[in-house]
Amino acid sequence: MKGCTWVFVATLLCQQFCLFRVMAAKRERKMKKEPNQYTEPFNATLSNSEELHGHPKILESPDPRITDPRRTWISFVHRPDDGNTSKRRCKGKDKKLRGLVGPPGPPGPQGPPGAPGAEVTREVLLQEFKEILKEAIERRASLAISAHPSQLPPLLLSLEEVSPRRRVEEAFHCKLKGQVIVDKKTLVELQNFQSVRRDYRLNLCNTTTAIPLAKGAFLRGTGLNLATGRFTAPVSGIYQFSANVHIDHSELKSKVQLRARDNVRVLICIESLCHRYTSLEVIAGLESNSKIFTIYVHGLLQLQAGQYTSIFVDNSAGAPITIQNGSDFMGMLMGA
Repeated sequence: MKGCTWVFVATLLCQQFCLFRVMAAKRERKMKKEPNQYTEPFNATLSNSEELHGHPKILESPDPRITDPRRTWISFVHRPDDGNTSKRRCKGKDKKLRGLVGPPGPPGPQGPPGAPGAEVTREVLLQEFKEILKEAIERRASLAISAHPSQLPPLLLSLEEVSPRRRVEEAFHCKLKGQVIVDKKTLVELQNFQSVRRDYRLNLCNTTTAIPLAKGAFLRGTGLNLATGRFTAPVSGIYQFSANVHIDHSELKSKVQLRARDNVRVLICIESLCHRYTSLEVIAGLESNSKIFTIYVHGLLQLQAGQYTSIFVDNSAGAPITIQNGSDFMGMLMGA
């Protein structure tokens, strides 16, 4: 039993001895691979011929693990100057020199005069203000578009296009050219209007000249057809129409005794369909003592693009009446 114990102990000691030798060999190889970080400080006894470019030669110690504190300090003191210390010293000197400030010198001579500046007039300032305002409007419009995107961007007008008064694009004022007889129990559409009258005096070119019927008469736009008396809406919107119809009923008063149901209606109808569409209508009786009386029709109508309006006179009396020339028809576009 004791022999087995001694054999076990000897085996264990051999393993520990082999492991120790392996670790020692690894440590020696590692030390050989590491670079030599320890250098020998400058030798104070070296001659000038042994120095290179003013710097002493650095010698390696035979044993890098052995370091002499004195030689290390001498090596630190005699290390090459990299210029930092001189700069620091110069900075200190500059601070001392800056503290010694002398009295200010006399002012220098005056320089030559500069070029004359641009002449700023009222027109130039107004133009600059318009440009600034235009940029602000465009910037606000771009922000509105980004916040609420839509297919159709808002219309941006330049300041030159914006006028203080809005221009009326469609408007007219015309007068009936001749008399129109409306038979009894008849509905008649008034036609053959005019906005100018012909002067048959020949001019230098042997042609007749067109002179306005009266100052203030106008025909703006292309919606009115004078021959048919119909106004066709170029765009959809709200239109204002009015008419002054002068009626002569002297023949009716002389031939027939007036009845309570005898009257005259004046209408401004859409598409000649007075009962299908909304129309402007005025009904007047014939009991007037005057020979000629006037019926005035006025109001607003909404028209779609392409629809037309015209004047109708409905005579429900028992005798014909006469529409006098000079009866006028007026209209204008109010807005979309």
